[in-house]
Formats: sequence, C-alpha cells, structure tokens
Amino acid sequence: MSLVYEPAEDSFLFESVIEKYAKNKSVLDMCTGSGILAKKALESVAKSVTAVDINKSALDSITDNRIKKIRSSLFQKVKGKFDLILCNPPYLAEDKYEDEESKLATTGGEEGDELILKFLDQVKKHLEKDGIILLLVSSLTPMDKINKLLEKENLTSKVIASKKIFFENLEVLEIKLKF
Repeated sequence: MSLVYEPAEDSFLFESVIEKYAKNKSVLDMCTGSGILAKKALESVAKSVTAVDINKSALDSITDNRIKKIRSSLFQKVKGKFDLILCNPPYLAEDKYEDEESKLATTGGEEGDELILKFLDQVKKHLEKDGIILLLVSSLTPMDKINKLLEKENLTSKVIASKKIFFENLEVLEIKLKF
C-alpha cells in the first residue's frame, strides 16, 4: 500500500474554484491523489469525470463508481479529449532525505517543475478546442521553463486563485489555447 496524498491547503484552494468550471463538462483529474478534485467536479454536475494517477492506492481510495479511474503515468493510458483538465501535481523540488514513497506524492522532479513540464507537453492532445486546464503551482516551483513552454504551445495563463501559506504562495492557473 503506497502513500496517498492527503488533501491540504493546495487541494482546498483548488477545490474552491472547480464549481465555476465543471458544470456539463467532461473533466479529467490528472494526479488525482485522494480524488478530492474529481469528487468536487462530480458534485458540480460535470458531464463525466475521469481520475488519473500513477499510484494504485490513490485510485483504490476513490469509491464513487461514477468516476472513471485510470492508472497511468500522466497521459500514457488516457484516450480522448476533455473540456476541463485539472492537475494538482507533485510540485516540490527533490529532497534527497525524503523517503521514496512520500516523494511520489510531493516531488515534481529534481527542480520541482519537471512533472508539470511533461504534463504541459502532452496536455493539448487531450484538450477540446475551447477547453480549459486548471493547474496548481507554488512559488517554490521554478516558472521560467513552464512559462516558455506555455508560450511555445500557444497557451495563455492567468491566476484565478491564490493563497499564502507559511513558506510558499499557492496559485491555481487557468490555461487556455490562444486564439
């Protein structure tokens, strides 16, 4: 049994914006963890909800059978396009003292941005033309490469929610295709 990321400030901040976006949408919750965002999308009358995580224990913790579950490393096993793609990924830089199980839930790579960069590199193939991506980032996440990749992929982003916690600032970004 692996560690499942327990909802914390980042999850609750993200959850607070979903209702505005999910109604009548096909929703993909990437890096679902406990499934808190997938459950909120369902409560917000989403047309369909799919939860994706690499961690089997995370998916097993989601018991609502209206949520489709896919065990996958990012989009590897995901088919189709979605109106709304949610992603609250592990975003912290690697801490060599953290145990491997905990790293799976918190570490976004050596610098902290690698998982987000992989996600953004693959996401457009799964986004409907007028679809929206909601992505959580931290002030601890290096944004230079992320912003360059957004530009390269013709994506625009704006902060729709933020919260200062004791050692970082959390932000939910709304990302869309530029027209």
